[in-house]
Amino acid sequence: MKIRFLGAARKVTGSCFHLAVNGLQILVDCGMNQGKSSDELNRMPFAFEPDRIDYLFLTHAHLDHSGLIPKLVADGFNGKILTTAATAELVDIMLHDSAHIQEKDAEWMTKKALRAGRDEAFEPLYTEEDVQHVIPFIKKGQYGNINDLENGVKYRFVDAGHILGSGSLEIWYQDKEGKEKKIVFSGDIGKNGNPIINDPQHIEEADYVVVESTYGNRFHKNLDESIDEFAEAIKKTFKRGGNVLIPSFAVGRTQDILFILEKLVKEKRLPHLNVYIDSPLADKATKVYIAHTELFDEEASHSFWFKGGESMTLHYTTALEESQKINKIKSGAIIIAGSGMCEGGRIRHHFKHNIWRPECSIVFTGFQVRGTLGRYIVDGAKRAHILGEEMVIRAKVYTIGGFSAHADQKELLEWLGAFTNKPKVFIVHGEESAALEFEGIVLKRLGLDTQVPHKGEEFDI
Repeated sequence: MKIRFLGAARKVTGSCFHLAVNGLQILVDCGMNQGKSSDELNRMPFAFEPDRIDYLFLTHAHLDHSGLIPKLVADGFNGKILTTAATAELVDIMLHDSAHIQEKDAEWMTKKALRAGRDEAFEPLYTEEDVQHVIPFIKKGQYGNINDLENGVKYRFVDAGHILGSGSLEIWYQDKEGKEKKIVFSGDIGKNGNPIINDPQHIEEADYVVVESTYGNRFHKNLDESIDEFAEAIKKTFKRGGNVLIPSFAVGRTQDILFILEKLVKEKRLPHLNVYIDSPLADKATKVYIAHTELFDEEASHSFWFKGGESMTLHYTTALEESQKINKIKSGAIIIAGSGMCEGGRIRHHFKHNIWRPECSIVFTGFQVRGTLGRYIVDGAKRAHILGEEMVIRAKVYTIGGFSAHADQKELLEWLGAFTNKPKVFIVHGEESAALEFEGIVLKRLGLDTQVPHKGEEFDI
């Protein structure tokens, strides 16, 4: 097998790995780059011929793993996309949402150019029509089943515990001597105790492992401590007479936050809440979650976090007019909106009406990639350009790391430590400093042969 690391190499986003094995060409993930220069990177030609790819394995639905699939299909891919049933349903709505945003952004940029006297047309990376062409290629599978591909290649998804349907991937193949080998792709590994879904499943044997390192150099706060901090942030904000703004990924994080809020009200640690989920995508994603309660853990199976009711009043806003009405609310609202790193979506509009108000708060509950507006705010910026206007940042900013859906350093080591043999480990999906630091710790603690690949680097395994 030859493996090339084409994305998420010494960076967090753009997950994409190209395999040439037993006469087959295979991709694991085909994700978008996010952050600085991302549009330019996403528009570059693929480093392979899309029409020669036989299979694409998708580990989960987040756009940094799935977001370039419509471009792949538009450029000639005609193979099969293999993933879990829940991921298939989530990626359908996520890609449509991504395309819609891109089409609107391109339209807005074209109008802006015309107003400035420039005859310049901007094209979206892909359209909703392009996404529609993706769906027939997707084949749904389940956790735990070993499936034959062809040419002696087999595969299996196991629960990665990151978001609904997320999987770690095992691939069995024959080496040059005809001996069976196995490579494991971690995908994004969830932390133990994530709300709603089960903990990540460990794998015991492999010859090679490709493991993420998003939090490879950090430890999360205890979840209970993070929930305490979250509750205090809400209470103090409401006491000041402000709103709580939560930039959130529509898939995974939003559902976790709703679960935690319901729990806090039930435990009488917060009063009845008015929660605005200002994201059509989050509304659709929550419906997918509800359709897959068989993937819930025991506590979530007995919860009604998605209904609201006595604990909280949930306002799902889909129409733009409904979103605009939220901006008239001056206090007592929890506003959850995308995007999670503030790179687009409706959160920027809510920033425009609240970020300059010292009585308000912004609560970040997830990792912020370098070059994003979210990271800029988290790093202590006093001003920011939002929707073409420079704004002062007076709102209180909270960063609550314990809500991350990613395993931290300790949990990544536990996941790797579950292998009973000594696989060679390729460390990906982390900022360069995090990946390199994690490499040293893996070598020291577990004694494993490790490598942090550069983008485009190829290995014969």
